[in-house]
Amino acid sequence: MMDLFAKCSAYDEAKKIKAAGLYPFFRPIQSTVGSSVVSHGKRRVMIGSNNYLGLTHHPRVQEASKRAIDIFGTGCTGSRFLNGNLALHEELEAELAKFVGKESALVFSTGFLANQGSISCLVGRGDVIYCDRENHASIIEGTRVAIGDTVKYRHNDMADLERVLKQTRQDYDGALIIADGVFSMSGDILNLPELAQLAKQYNCRVYVDDAHALGVLGPRGEGTEAHFNRMGAADLVMGTFSKSFASIGGYIAGEKEVVDFIRHKARPFMFSAAMPPAAVGAVLECLKIVQEEPEHLQNLRSNAQKMREGLESMGYNTLNSRTPIIPLLIGDDYQAYGFVSKLYEHGVFATPVARPAVPEGCALIRTSYMATHEEADLNYALEVLEKLGKEFGIIGTERQHELAELARVHFGVKTVSLPRDSKKEKVVQNEYAAVSAEAR
Repeated sequence: MMDLFAKCSAYDEAKKIKAAGLYPFFRPIQSTVGSSVVSHGKRRVMIGSNNYLGLTHHPRVQEASKRAIDIFGTGCTGSRFLNGNLALHEELEAELAKFVGKESALVFSTGFLANQGSISCLVGRGDVIYCDRENHASIIEGTRVAIGDTVKYRHNDMADLERVLKQTRQDYDGALIIADGVFSMSGDILNLPELAQLAKQYNCRVYVDDAHALGVLGPRGEGTEAHFNRMGAADLVMGTFSKSFASIGGYIAGEKEVVDFIRHKARPFMFSAAMPPAAVGAVLECLKIVQEEPEHLQNLRSNAQKMREGLESMGYNTLNSRTPIIPLLIGDDYQAYGFVSKLYEHGVFATPVARPAVPEGCALIRTSYMATHEEADLNYALEVLEKLGKEFGIIGTERQHELAELARVHFGVKTVSLPRDSKKEKVVQNEYAAVSAEAR
């Protein structure tokens, strides 16, 4: 017999990274000011946040959060199912449903719980989930808890999705296709038009996780459906408030009877403490702001475009992201950790993505941008990234072609950025941008 905790003492991966002086996690943030943070006593430009619209310091959002505390206190002290249901929760659900174009919405304490709870209660014995291989961990946990089976398909590959549908759909009763609207590591946008067409052809329901699309895609930030002008293409839309909406919590939105079923059957909703008043008040105000102050979304897109063009012109492989999430393909895990550590030393805060979040040998630096980034800070970040990219041999060398092949094989990227001095034509158009433009 083995002691239950033996695996804990045997785990040494984090110890090895720390011993190498490259540990890039749990860096303490002492304060935040606009798009920068103070960490270890030094101001650093933050290019690793999900605060896309920069609303965490908006005066209206802060005031609304404080006002909610004055009325309801600091917590609900129970689940919404029993004693923690506030009028504020229901107001948020009504406003949110209107914003994302659905009949009804249900607010969870976190986005993770929204995915886990909704998926697990909808998919029963004899049902099947078709799951994109790059879906968020909360979706994966939902598929694990669900009694039904899960079939995975290659990331954003509609031909592969059709292949598995042809092979397996007849073996199951109900079917749910689940995919992120914006994939959190690569910044890739879901090919919703083709996915919805396949769902209709094979009698499947569609579930889109808009955690990184809410506040980012669409004319006002409504999400993936609005981005493609395909409202109703998804049967259920899930999202979170911990990114663009400057708070914490999550939601599921769809037909009233489906949402009501989830309300009464999702155990992570029924048995979790309710989203606290301050968080709800903040989200309600964010909803108003994105509709009344379009400049935040405009600034976000302008800043993301500036960084994308700058990084691609240097020769970074960005996996052709066309969202504020702009990954930089590095390759080796330890090289990515070292790169992030050097960025940190130079006053730039970014985050690494290594296995198992990405395939082995495909480590990324995940950079992401905000509406509140000032041009001087972005210029500084570009200057540091160019300097370190050359020092690490990521840009300006033949390594760029090796990374291009990694992007093609492991991420399905068919077009890549070439070195700045290449005589070949630079191709930067994402393979789904054409689909997006045509749909709009």
